Amino acid sequence: MFQSYAFDQQEVDLQNYYYILNGFSKEELNRIEQDVSTLPFQQASTVGGDSKKVRSSKVKWVPHNNDWFWLYEKLSDYAVEANFALWNFDLTLIPEQIQYTEYYASEQGHYDWHADIGPGLLSKRKVSITVQLSEPDEYEGGDLELFQGGSMSGPFQMITMIYLLISGMYIIFYIMMNLDKISIVDGVHYLI
Repeated sequence: MFQSYAFDQQEVDLQNYYYILNGFSKEELNRIEQDVSTLPFQQASTVGGDSKKVRSSKVKWVPHNNDWFWLYEKLSDYAVEANFALWNFDLTLIPEQIQYTEYYASEQGHYDWHADIGPGLLSKRKVSITVQLSEPDEYEGGDLELFQGGSMSGPFQMITMIYLLISGMYIIFYIMMNLDKISIVDGVHYLI
């Protein structure tokens, strides 16, 4: 008689995402804007490939220190909340620094389809968080799209368009969902 070995596992929808419209207050957004202004810019890069073709933006890395503890704590709390509601992953740490990003229409700011995973430290990621820092009237374009399966160009294409409606809104999603921030058409778009 054949005996199979099965591990009891909860079924989860990895294509689901979590968001809150007012995740950050105006005071917190002003604090981020003021404090991030003291950090140095770096040209954004990607894992492999022609990075300019995939991504055109400027980034700053928010350090793990006491000045920024409140932001790391807040994002951690949101990640735990979303994880509990949707996935129940074993979350253990924030494996890297928070990335602050600016997309400029004047520089054809964009980030093409990609997954938020890679080798080394990036392999420890389980969820990604995007926080809208700009007011919607400060830029045009730049909507967040999540690819939810099927063919990227065929009839089974499934894409959810996320309109980042207000500053302070955040969205949390599984890192293997391919995402795209459509090109900025006008203005500057600020995100974490």
